Amino acid sequence: MDGLHGEYEHALRTYLRQGGEGSLKQGYELGRRALSEGRGILDMIGVHQHALETVLSNGHSKDDVLRPAGEFLVEAMSPFEMTHRAFGEANDTLRRLNESLESETRRIARALHDESGQLLAAVHIQLRQMARSVSPAVQLNLDEVESLLEQVEQQLRNFSHELRPTVLDDYGLLPALQTLAEKFSKRFALPVSVDGKLGPRLTKSVEAAMYRVAQEALNNVARHAKASRVNIRLWRSPGEFHCSIRDDGVGFDPVIARGSRNALGLLGMRERLNVLGGTLQIESAPQQGTELKILIPVEA
Repeated sequence: MDGLHGEYEHALRTYLRQGGEGSLKQGYELGRRALSEGRGILDMIGVHQHALETVLSNGHSKDDVLRPAGEFLVEAMSPFEMTHRAFGEANDTLRRLNESLESETRRIARALHDESGQLLAAVHIQLRQMARSVSPAVQLNLDEVESLLEQVEQQLRNFSHELRPTVLDDYGLLPALQTLAEKFSKRFALPVSVDGKLGPRLTKSVEAAMYRVAQEALNNVARHAKASRVNIRLWRSPGEFHCSIRDDGVGFDPVIARGSRNALGLLGMRERLNVLGGTLQIESAPQQGTELKILIPVEA
């Protein structure tokens, strides 16, 4: 930081002495440099404070210095302001994209469930009518076809539920997660318990994001954890929604995992939560299991 301190002080002195847009632009360029080096706003305030104290200690009066020094600081902070706005706009865009994807997913799920169900029901009727006018041997073949159609129907119902469970729209997050846990337990022979008391329903965006995060977390457990049980716990505090997803599996080192291909699932969870102002904290260690701690700010 010494180099930045020195250059900032020199640029500030130049601006105080000469003024003008050219020397003011130096503040902007120093702000860009600090941002590219990963400096934060508090770092820049500290640099400015140090430079200002040095200038004042050399006999300059506060009346002559404070106002132009403030102008110089504002210019140096401009890159941070622009980045903050860009981040907010990107977050808004991602939130709208997630909402659009959820809406489209809901539409596809209903089409799978309703429209394909109607078509398959019509096929069943036609097969039964055909069975009345064919030989017993052909009837057996038609029975086998009907059995295969019933399997197709079941698969389509499963796909529809995985895409967008109607219980999430109709009853809310807790019943939806309980249904998800039940299906997951049957599929992988891995007990999953869901505990919680949420009170009033959360917003649709929070419910959808949290359901997708839990879905991805359970998929990760099935693929990597080698766990014998999973517990999902939900609760609310004033202005906040909390969720803990804990397994007793093999665990991992979160620092090492950041660079692995398996981290894409965790990255997707974080992105969903970031859009809502939420956070994801991972607590894990080899042979110590894993706990995901989720916090999302919510309105009363």
